This record gives sequence, C-alpha cells and structure tokens, in this order.
Amino acid sequence: MFRFTRLAVSAALASCALAGAAHAADRVKIGLLSTLSGPGSGLGLDIRDGFQLALKHTGNKLGGLPAEVIVADDQQSPESARQTTERLLKRDKVDFMTGVVFSNVMLAVGQPVFESKTFYISANAGPSQYAGEQCNPYFFNVAWQNDNLHEAVGQTMQDKAFKKVALLAPNYPAGKDALAGFKRYYKGEVTQEIYTKLGQLDYAPELAQVRASQPDAMYIFLPGGMGINFIKQFVASGLSKDVVLFGPGFSANEDVIRAVGEPMLGMFNTSQWAHDLDNPQNKRFVADFEKEYGRLPSLYASQGYDAAMLIDGAVRDVKGRIEQKDALRQALEAAHFKSVRGEFRFNKNHYPVQDYYLRIVARDAQRRVTNRTLRPVFKAHADAYVAACKM
Repeated sequence: MFRFTRLAVSAALASCALAGAAHAADRVKIGLLSTLSGPGSGLGLDIRDGFQLALKHTGNKLGGLPAEVIVADDQQSPESARQTTERLLKRDKVDFMTGVVFSNVMLAVGQPVFESKTFYISANAGPSQYAGEQCNPYFFNVAWQNDNLHEAVGQTMQDKAFKKVALLAPNYPAGKDALAGFKRYYKGEVTQEIYTKLGQLDYAPELAQVRASQPDAMYIFLPGGMGINFIKQFVASGLSKDVVLFGPGFSANEDVIRAVGEPMLGMFNTSQWAHDLDNPQNKRFVADFEKEYGRLPSLYASQGYDAAMLIDGAVRDVKGRIEQKDALRQALEAAHFKSVRGEFRFNKNHYPVQDYYLRIVARDAQRRVTNRTLRPVFKAHADAYVAACKM
C-alpha cells in the first residue's frame, strides 16, 4: 500500500483559466516521489520542504497555473519506486516528476517516465548513465552530476598535497561515481578503496582497515544516516587526531551536522551551494526556510527549491501550454529562473554547468555548528560524460 499526500491546491482549481492563454492547461500536476522513511529520509524530507517553500513563494502556482503536488514515499526501494511511478503516471497523470534521492532508484524509474514523455526534474540523483550515452530529452538535473562534488574534493586534496588517502563509499551507482570522480582529480596514493553495503551503520571493521593503512587524510561519501554514524565512530575511535576528514557536501550537510554536533568541527567538504552564498534569491530562501521549518536548509532543500523554480519559469515561458512538449523542453533548457546559486545554465546533456566551493564545518556568529564557505574550487565546471551525449 502506497501512501500519497497532496500539497498545495486550493479552490482556485475551479476557476483557473488563464486570461489570454487559449488551450493552456488549467493546472500543473507534480509527482514528488522521494525517500521519506528510513535512514535516508532526512534527504527526501529536505527536498520536499524546499519544493514546498518555493510554492509558497509563488503563491501555490507554477508559471501562473495552480499547482497540485502528489507526494509519495519511495521507501528507498527501486521496486517500490517503480510501482509508485506507474501509478503517478497512469492514474494521476502528472505533468512533471521530481524528488528521487538515490541513483539506483532514479535508474529504476527513468524508463517508465521517459516512455510516457513526462519531464523528470531531478532535485538530487545525477547518475553518470543519464549524463552520457543514455542522456534523455525528458531528463533534467538541477543539482549536479554524481561525480562533480567528489571531483572538487579530489582537486582540493591534490592542491593540499596529501600523499596518502583512504576512500570509503557505499556499493551502489552513486558510490562508484563518487570515487571515480575523486580519483579523476586526485593523483596521490590511495591506501584503501572501501565499498560498504548501502545503509550500513556500523563501521568498526572499516575503521580498523583505515587505521592499519595510516593515511594522511580520508575521503568519505556516506549520505544521511550512514554519514552520521560513521563520523561519530571516526571521532570516537581517535582517528580524527591523525587523519584529516573530507567529504562531499552530502556527508557534511546540515542534517548530518544537527545529528553529530561538535565532532563535525573542522571537517572539509565541497558543494555547489551554501547558505552563506551572497545573492538575493539565496538570502530570501535561507531566511524563509529557517522561519518556516526552524532549521537551516541543506543542499537538498536548495535543490528542491530550484526544481520548483525551474518548472515555474518553464511553464511561464510556454504560457501554460504544457502539452506542447517541444516548446516546454526548450523552455526548460533555457532555465529562466532565479537559482539560489546565482547564475544557472544547463549543458547539452541537461546537467548544470556551475561553480563548486570548498566549505569547512565551523561555528558561525551565533555559535552554531554549521558550514562556512572558504573559496571556489571549480568555476563553470561541466561533468565528464557530456561528450557522450548525442542530444
């Protein structure tokens, strides 16, 4: 049994004809399928909350049309996600889909979405397959390609001249993309390259392996509860005294910081977004998110927000005629919206070309443990797979 909830549609649906827009749709339906239960639920909840905040900013409309959002839990299961996707497409007849966190889930739902000619706006998962040979005109990613944040850490650790590094990630598509991306830019010695079970929470054996290999630094990609448990165990083991810890933004995100607290201090990470980026859209987003939900937003929340704003801009550009697929695709490619990252543009494979930043977990002016942006690592960075995309 799948549980659905409906966000944001008011009585305006009954009287939503747009003046001067003959043949325009009377509403926009979004299927927001995400991980809302289990160890990875914090990620999906933040995407959902960021999307909801965007709708609040647009008056519960997308491109001027009333918006209906059907929220469903994928249970972090490719099989469950595919079944729910079929329902969203065939029964609910959604116009767009979004929300998937994990790449193995995204790869499971992609085929039915694309076959139905429904646009998928990824607010997180960015598998290499969809960036390269399997790129698709119905897939857009407003976050990043899986390798990118890891490439930025690899470049940082190369710049800092670490000689010996241990690597750890879960054994699933994004984990493999992560370490491939890291090694694309880091050229020193890798003492350990460890792949663990997805969802693993006890890392005693892996920590023993790392200790034995005596690295100068360690790089982890462990989103959600995996990262929370690992960092606690890493510090408790005493390894933090001798090994500098790095991760992508996902592994040092606000959800992880809230759960771990002070042991996070001093951890380096990279991200395409930070809550201290100085642009008007981001300042509004951060202030309103904190007011609405009582916490600082994560990068997942920022991506959920941008996913909604991309749809908003594209529906506006086609004057509500969302049934005109070619025109709508061109409007999505144009990306006429104000991103919380500032300037935003897509590459030909519908993945972003954007800046990536080095951050450190530190105390802010309010003594909160949070991320502080240090410097850009890459400017206008594109993914490594775009040349294989034939769109």
